[in-house]
Amino acid sequence: MLGNGRWDAMCIDGIKRLCHIRGKMHKKVWISAGDIVLVGLRDFQDDKADIILKFMPDEARLLKAYGELPDNVRLNEGIAGGVDEEDEGGVVDDYLEFGDDEINRL
Repeated sequence: MLGNGRWDAMCIDGIKRLCHIRGKMHKKVWISAGDIVLVGLRDFQDDKADIILKFMPDEARLLKAYGELPDNVRLNEGIAGGVDEEDEGGVVDDYLEFGDDEINRL
């Protein structure tokens, strides 16, 4: 993040572009390092783009499974250094399960 709604984004084609968050997303959709976003390229400026959409983690996994993202793209690799599904042996636990006695205490 560079401030004033601007980001440096590494595109799939290997070019680093200066991106601007569109007004409808500003202060409503929070983007962090490592997120997969859809950018709209500008016809008149090759080194600049606009962030159009942020993909949720499950949507990004589907894009990778469908072959829309190259194999060298790692998902969930934000500042904390998350891991891919393949790194954990394909086991993903995205939910918590509460028993009846735990719900009554809440």
